[in-house]
This record gives sequence, C-alpha cells and structure tokens, in this order.
Amino acid sequence: MSKHLEIADNSASEVLYDIANFMSVDVEKRTHEYCLNIPEAFGSGHIRAYEFANGFSALEADFYAKEPLQFNFKNGLVQPLKMVFNREAPISHGFSSDHNFTTLKHLENIIAAGTHICHHILKVPAETSVCFFSIEINRKKFETKVEDFVPNLNDELISLLRDVNGINQFLYKSHFSLDISQFIEEFTECELEGLMRHVYLEAKAYEIFVHQLKQYIDDQNGPENRKILRRSTIENVQKAAEIIKAELDSVINVTALANRVGLNQNTLQNGFQVLFKTSVNEYIKNLRVETAKELLEHSDLNITQITYKVGINSRSYFSKLFKKKYGITPKTYLSKTRNKKGFEPPQSA
Repeated sequence: MSKHLEIADNSASEVLYDIANFMSVDVEKRTHEYCLNIPEAFGSGHIRAYEFANGFSALEADFYAKEPLQFNFKNGLVQPLKMVFNREAPISHGFSSDHNFTTLKHLENIIAAGTHICHHILKVPAETSVCFFSIEINRKKFETKVEDFVPNLNDELISLLRDVNGINQFLYKSHFSLDISQFIEEFTECELEGLMRHVYLEAKAYEIFVHQLKQYIDDQNGPENRKILRRSTIENVQKAAEIIKAELDSVINVTALANRVGLNQNTLQNGFQVLFKTSVNEYIKNLRVETAKELLEHSDLNITQITYKVGINSRSYFSKLFKKKYGITPKTYLSKTRNKKGFEPPQSA
C-alpha cells in the first residue's frame, strides 16, 4: 500500500521540508539550495531543491523507493505551474479532482497546472529507481517576468503564465527534446561553487524553461512538421544507424527502416541531418564505401566479393562511388595496399 505524503505546494524548498518531516530527516542547506538524503527505511538517494528569484524554483530527484509513495500536493494560496521531466523509470501524475493518472515514461514530460479545488498528485512505484527534474513556478511572483517572454509565446501559453490565481486546469504531455535533456544534465552535474554556481544554475533552469515553451509551440505543428528533435527520437535514429551497420549487405528501404524504429520517414531524415549531417541514403552510401575500404585493407576478399558484402550489386557503380570519395579506383587501391608496405591510405575527397 502506498505511503501518502501531504506536501505544501508553494515552492521547491517547502516541498522538500515537508518530505523531510514525513521521513523524519534533516534538510542540508546552503545558499539557495536544499538537499534531503532519503533514509534507509524509505530507500536511498536524494531530492534537491533550488530557489531562484521571482517565484522560480526547481526540484531534482534521484532515488530508489522501497515502497510505493504518493505525494499529495496540498492546495494553498499558490497554484504553481509545474514542468516535470522524467529521466528514468515511469512515474504517474494526476489531479485530485479525478482518478485518471498520466504515466510519464522515460524521456517524457508534462506541463501541468492545478486549481484551488484540484491539486497535483505524484505517484512513485515500489522498488524503482526514480529520476526526474521539475521546474516549479509561483505565477503570482513570476508575473513581473512574464512580459519578458510574451513576444515569443502563443495566446495559450500567455494565458497559462498569467493565470496567477490558478483558475484553469492545464495538462500537456510530450517527449522532451535533446537540448532539454542536455541542459538538465549540465544543471545536475554543475561543479561550480558560491555565486558562480547560483548564477549558472539559474541560467540553466531558465534555458530548460524557455526550451520547454518553444517545444510546446513546436508541438502545435503536428508530428510531421516539428522542427525540434526529441531525445527519444534521437535514440530511435541511433537505432536506425545500428540497423544499417548490421544489415549493410541488404537492400535497405528508408520507409521500412523508419517503421522499424517507430518514426515517420521525414522525422528519420531530419534526425540523420542533425546527428550525421547527411540524408539516410547518403549515410548508407558513405558507410558502404568506408566499409569496403576497410575490407580492401584488411581482408582477402576480391573486389566483387567486397562489392556484394557491402550491399552494392554493381561493381562498376561501386568503382564510381569509391573513386568519387577517395580519388582512386578500388582496383588500384587494392593493388597498392596489398602489395606495397608503407602505402598511405587515401582520405575522403
């Protein structure tokens, strides 16, 4: 059965102190930062809170839970806006007004806002390694900062940020971007001290916040027209590259490859442009020629055998690709590499 924690939902530090009271542990404090080490009775790991100006704060959790936990964020004068980024095992978010919970899987995130009659609930399963990052915004205090962001926001986001009394419930779920993932890693791995640390962490938290707003706007374009790549998309693109390497001797159809990794063809092509600075077909072509060069250098196969081994069905076409890339025919290259010691392999043209 879940252990229920009643938590004041005003700021990240207040959240942390209420968790500490429930677990009967102290909070370690240094300027603008707070750390709770999870006691052995509940598991292991930590939860940290970071307080910045204008009602802007952050929570970072990395812990193992022995038993299921349910965090009930109590209603108060503040109805904070939350941006939660899940970095590991699934957790669940819900509102007290209904019994429907949203599961946040690895690399998924939500923007969520409750109301004065509907508070946030976060569930953590037992025997699970939990790792998430959350931006917490007191919109009453943050109101003075909203104007800095208005020119780049749509009407829905402006209304969300200006809803200082928490009148409207809001929930948005997506996969977060590669940039956000990188910013969170930079935030959690910061080794600076003192003022430099605080300034750096605040700037990094705002980078996460701004990129989340950009991503929300980008999501309104629909999957086919998104310009921001999600971290999960990048992982699927990398899987596609691994499939290409493993099946280089086969006929590789881009549409079928996209389906195998759970992406549409346009997203796969965009991902290859970001990761490898080339299209899928050009990546395949280059990999085939590069692999062929290695086989010419380090195997006893003849040119025809190598041509088929790298998935090219025409020796003349292979020769054309090889010469275009390296400025030498494969026949000449084979002769020089196998018959002359000290031959310097050519670089890509």
